[in-house]
Amino acid sequence: MEKVNILFSREITDFDSETCVKVIEGAGFGAKELASPLSVREENEKSVKKQLNRVITAFSLSIPVFFLTMVIEDFGTIGSLNLRLTLAMIPSLVIYSYSGAEFHRRAWKSILRGAANMDVLVHLGTSVAMIWSCAVTLSPLISPSSVFFENSSHVFFDGASFIISFVLLGNYLESNAKLKATDAVHGLMKLQPKQASIIQEDGTILLMPVSDIPRGSVLRVLAGDTIPLDGVVEKGSALLDESMMTGESYPVMKTYGDTVVAGTIVMDSTLVIRTNSLVQETMLAKVITLVDEAQNGKAPIQRLVDRISAIFVPVVVLLAILASVFWLIFAEELATKSSMSSAEISVMVLVSSLVIACPCALGLATPTALVVGTGQGAKFGLLIKGIEALEKSHSTTVVVLDKTGTITEGSPVVKGVNVLNGDREEILSISSGLEFESTHPIASAIHHECDKSDYSRLKIDDIETQPGLGLSGKLGSHQVRIGNVDLMRSSGIDISDKLDEKLATRAENGITIVLVAKDDVILGWIEIFDKIRDTSKSSIDELRKNGIDVVMLTGDRIEVANSVANSVGIENIIAGVKPDQKAEYIRDLQQNGTVAMIGDGINDAAALAIADVGIAMGSGSDIALESADIVLVRNDLSDAVAALDLGRSTMKKIRENLVWAFIYNVLGIPLAMGVLFPSTGVLLPPAFAAAAMSMSSVSVLGNSLRLKRWKPGV
Repeated sequence: MEKVNILFSREITDFDSETCVKVIEGAGFGAKELASPLSVREENEKSVKKQLNRVITAFSLSIPVFFLTMVIEDFGTIGSLNLRLTLAMIPSLVIYSYSGAEFHRRAWKSILRGAANMDVLVHLGTSVAMIWSCAVTLSPLISPSSVFFENSSHVFFDGASFIISFVLLGNYLESNAKLKATDAVHGLMKLQPKQASIIQEDGTILLMPVSDIPRGSVLRVLAGDTIPLDGVVEKGSALLDESMMTGESYPVMKTYGDTVVAGTIVMDSTLVIRTNSLVQETMLAKVITLVDEAQNGKAPIQRLVDRISAIFVPVVVLLAILASVFWLIFAEELATKSSMSSAEISVMVLVSSLVIACPCALGLATPTALVVGTGQGAKFGLLIKGIEALEKSHSTTVVVLDKTGTITEGSPVVKGVNVLNGDREEILSISSGLEFESTHPIASAIHHECDKSDYSRLKIDDIETQPGLGLSGKLGSHQVRIGNVDLMRSSGIDISDKLDEKLATRAENGITIVLVAKDDVILGWIEIFDKIRDTSKSSIDELRKNGIDVVMLTGDRIEVANSVANSVGIENIIAGVKPDQKAEYIRDLQQNGTVAMIGDGINDAAALAIADVGIAMGSGSDIALESADIVLVRNDLSDAVAALDLGRSTMKKIRENLVWAFIYNVLGIPLAMGVLFPSTGVLLPPAFAAAAMSMSSVSVLGNSLRLKRWKPGV
């Protein structure tokens, strides 16, 4: 099923939702008002229970029908009617008209919109079986001397009944499996508390619905309670269980100034937090939305399967009719071992062929694996935004890594301030003023150093950002700049060879150099150091072990890039790259393979969007997160390796499912059409065809659910 979101212009559109739903349903499609994910889940759970009741009802009636048609011999008549067949016909009609009502309704809707699906095959198969069987049973009343039915005593009430029963069973198992596949997301939904304790200005505690709590509210969260909204700790310290959001089993200590996210559990103390989000803006809400959209998405391989199925169904109907006509004409000649008439053989072949050819397994092969894969990813902090990325990730040949915040921790610190002219306070005060509105990690390091040194931040006017170079602005009548060597040179500020050599030497130690200038004079430079993540080297080694080339793409100096690359084992380095050039490098790499880009900053956004697979660290900028296909909640490079592995595991399951579905149809359809009938006298009964069709779907579902065993690094 595809989920379609339709955007109406509120200025010109006014409609009643019930009328809209009726119009859409009248066109042959299903429609319902959009509800919250939790409400949808509860509705689906009720639907699955109803399906189970229908399955029990259908099988309860099908079993006596089977005995009446296949086991018990004739035991009397009602007038001219055979009592045994008449008793079998009554529950069969109940199953056909009541239990199978949904199939018939959906089949006609499908036919009306010019599409053929499995419901059409089930409808045709059961309808042919019922019409034939009722005609045979009632023929003494209709035409006692009918030539067509006088030698026919074989009915297919059991086949029609079991077809509907087994298809209902298959649908129930499918719905139940899909429900289990979304357990991870459902678990996240249940993490959202409905109420929270808000501390009012007079100090009193008020219990309020979370949906009504405004941003900036102060909340009290007791030990054992769940954080209701994203925020910052204002008072207290406690261990938090973040496993449901990150997959990390170890509790995390949170104290004053630390950020907390909705859905995490306070384990051992009381916290007072100030919220910085509304309920629909929390990380938890975003995770639920992302996973829900991914699970309702459709991968390219699924679109291909849908096109095949659209052709497959009408072709099967045609082949089934041809096979039926063939046996009607040649049964007496070829089927000498059978006691059935040509008409009975013809009907059995038609019904069995239509039923066994239902492309249920084919239709389930891809979406079930994708649903389980995305759900399992969410469980371990891997948020799959673009369903196509999960498919493409398995064929990744090149991984491009940004340096800052990806290979390194993204929490740089000032290691030193080198003064050439002016003084240390002037350099830091100007720098902090220029970086005032910047969200770059280096800006945070400079602000922290300025505050720690108890310097005042200078007010800079007319600040301009020069991507890949730095910032410039006005300090009174003076022009001030902060950035790299290229910014200074492009501004006409001279960099002596001696200074350039000194800066290069510092950069070789992994130090990022930030120059500060006033007018045409370089005041000095700030040395920034960003620690390499503990898991970076092992993650890069794992990527290379899997045959993936690793490239570092950074805007930093080549000397800094070389230092970091040598520490983590990267041989391919592209340094000194401006943000707009990153996307071009990605395009060049795509000429020779599938490229995954991993980054976290605004300057990575274009590259993340252009890459075949864009992976953003969860701590990154909003633009980077928006551009990415996969978001890593834990900000750990090892999770990028896990995301690619999840893609490979998911695609492996999809391929296995498709192979099984095709094998089933390749073997099952000829068998149902009577290929072995002349030599063995064996013809596949409709009930067996229905059972085989259901079991093929169950096997695909079971194989997809095995993905729930997947864990990072396993």
